[in-house]
Amino acid sequence: MATEVIQGNNLKVFYRLKKWAKERPAELVPYQTSAKLTFKRDSDSTKTKDGNVATSASLEPELEVEFINNSSIAADEFYQSVLNNEEGEAWLVDIDRLNKAGKNFAWYMQVTVSEDETEAKTGDASERSITFAVSGQPKRGWLALTQDQQDQVDYIFRGTDKVVMADDGTEENGGTAWEDGDEGTYVPKDDSSK
Repeated sequence: MATEVIQGNNLKVFYRLKKWAKERPAELVPYQTSAKLTFKRDSDSTKTKDGNVATSASLEPELEVEFINNSSIAADEFYQSVLNNEEGEAWLVDIDRLNKAGKNFAWYMQVTVSEDETEAKTGDASERSITFAVSGQPKRGWLALTQDQQDQVDYIFRGTDKVVMADDGTEENGGTAWEDGDEGTYVPKDDSSK
C-alpha cells in the first residue's frame, strides 16, 4: 500500500450537541478554513542519584476549527455550548480515506466549547474560531456519512427544476451530472443513429 499525503481540504469537522444524539445526525461545519487536532502531554523529570526519572501528565487533547461565520445549526450550537456549558460531539473526518467497507476514517470526541471568538472586519466576511475542550481521550474509527452529509461535503449537480424526493430517497431535480465523454463542448456529437 502506498503512503498518501493527506490534504487539509479533506479533513472536515462535524458537530452536534450531545443531547440531540438520538434525534438527528451531526452537521458539517460550513465554510471551514482550518481544523486542528492537538495532542499534548506534559512531562517532567526528577533527578535521582541513579539518574533522571521521567514522569508524564495526562493527555490533553484539543480541537480547533475556524470557519467563515454563518447561520448554520452547528454555528448556533457552538454559542449554546459555550454559554450554557453544554457537551457536544465532534468528529474530524477524512473524506478521502476509506476502508474496504467504504467507511471514512475519523476521530470522535466528546467536547465542550471552551472559546468562541468572532472577528468582523469591515469589508471582509466575519470569521469564527472555536476551541473545544475534549473530555477523555479521542477515539479513532470508521464511520459512514449519511447521504445528506455526503451531499454537504460534495454537493451534487442540480437542475433548475423544483427538487422532489423520489420513493427510493434519491433527489430528482431536473439535472444530470456531467460525465467525461458526454456530448457537448469539445466532444463530437454521435450521429451514428442516422
